[in-house]
Amino acid sequence: MQQVSRMLTKLFQRARLEKPGQVDPRAAEFTLSLLIAMYDRSGTGYVKIRSAAAALIALSGDTLLAKYRGFFQFYAVPDGKVALITRSALRSLLMDLNQIPAIVGESCALSCVEIATHDCFHGVLNSAIAEEKFLSWLRSEPAVLLWLPTCYRLSATEMVSHQARCR
Repeated sequence: MQQVSRMLTKLFQRARLEKPGQVDPRAAEFTLSLLIAMYDRSGTGYVKIRSAAAALIALSGDTLLAKYRGFFQFYAVPDGKVALITRSALRSLLMDLNQIPAIVGESCALSCVEIATHDCFHGVLNSAIAEEKFLSWLRSEPAVLLWLPTCYRLSATEMVSHQARCR
């Protein structure tokens, strides 16, 4: 927990420097509380760095493609000159990401994760997949992660302005 706290403090200090006046001074504290609520429900005082990173990537303001690539980088394992994501790593990623909607009572059952994993590896003979296959699957907007592109689109529309007047 201390390592995650230090990481968040540094992250939000940099953000305050880049965007003065736009970052709440308690952002690190609030984010840590959210991560604890999502990933330490039993109160062990332990949150996996990889789980915290997945949540931060998912909740970031970055593009969907950048988020998807970030997930791959954190969950893939090196295999020679390339990195691959295994079924087990994909399951871990999906379980970690499912804690985000679960915090507001919108989680899916473990069977959703298994169905999504099977769907991603459909027709794959190997035990792991490359980044392009992973990205292609995510672009198809699997039901288990449908909340992610939806939230992205909603946040993107907040920046839209138009000259039309409503009556």
